[in-house]
Amino acid sequence: MNKTRKLLTILLVLVLSLGMFSACGESPAPTPQTPVTLPAEIDPDELGPVFRIGIAQLVEHPALDATNEGFLAALREEGILFDYDFQNAQGDIPTLNTIGQRFVSNDVDLIFAITTPGVQAMSAATDTIPIVGSAITSYVRAGVVESNEAPGGNVTGASDMNPIEAQINMILEFFPDLQTLGIVYSSDEANSEYQALLAAAYAEYLGLTVEKGTVTTTADVQQNMLSMASRVEAIWIPTDNTHANAIAVVGQVSIETGVPVFPGEENMVMGGGVATVSVNYFELGRQAGIMAAQILRGEGEPATMPIQFAARYNYIVNGFMVEELGIEVPERFRDSIVFPES
Repeated sequence: MNKTRKLLTILLVLVLSLGMFSACGESPAPTPQTPVTLPAEIDPDELGPVFRIGIAQLVEHPALDATNEGFLAALREEGILFDYDFQNAQGDIPTLNTIGQRFVSNDVDLIFAITTPGVQAMSAATDTIPIVGSAITSYVRAGVVESNEAPGGNVTGASDMNPIEAQINMILEFFPDLQTLGIVYSSDEANSEYQALLAAAYAEYLGLTVEKGTVTTTADVQQNMLSMASRVEAIWIPTDNTHANAIAVVGQVSIETGVPVFPGEENMVMGGGVATVSVNYFELGRQAGIMAAQILRGEGEPATMPIQFAARYNYIVNGFMVEELGIEVPERFRDSIVFPES
């Protein structure tokens, strides 16, 4: 892309950002696209088509927000001209279904689905509009692709499959004599169940005794955590939206009981956990954005674009929680200590 085209592209994206055909929080009923008036010096024919993108997010959360930011950043870096309809279901699954219908009615060119429930709802709404997902652990277990290597339909994307073995190993570096590990997760989230299955199998392989506890809503989290803390020495949580929404409760129970919690994602750690090896969600969103750009340019299609996996991971230790719990941080993790902003 030459400098003139790149400058015009950036200008047009800014114009479109002010004239998006929808905004977060509005009613999910179909709405027409807002007409965009371009500056006279911009020739639309020179720049190419403006694509309409629907973005479906299950709930507001730092990791999911970062995924969306990375996705949009990648589209801009790739020189894609677009406007977008961002819809947040506020944690309500039926609302995701309505959002999917909205995008179909508005005839968007591509849908970006954030989280497993999001991609399932979007896939149920359309089998023709390309769907790119992110913050999804297993597309196969979610039932939206045939295989990671050959998705076979209109869905592809980037997986946030955790480095689960590395996370369990990290717990054992903090507590070499650990005997009992609790695993808590939402039984309503397929991604959480899958991670919990893998984590339990690996922990048991290492000789740990594993206790499992499930919830269905954030209202269940406190009691489940208290029950689990009475039976184990440490607790691991996958990238689970229900617990992410109640992470302050998780942290409070951890402090009250003295039982450390190791979540699967860095924002959950900063909200009330001790430490983790985490997917970089902004970069994961960028991976999905590059895939979307290829689809929009006609360089690929979801059916034959393999699912991608995270290329970058972050170590992070919550300085406040290790001080509150009196935990000695292993030397190799001390440079990863971060204190939450007050």
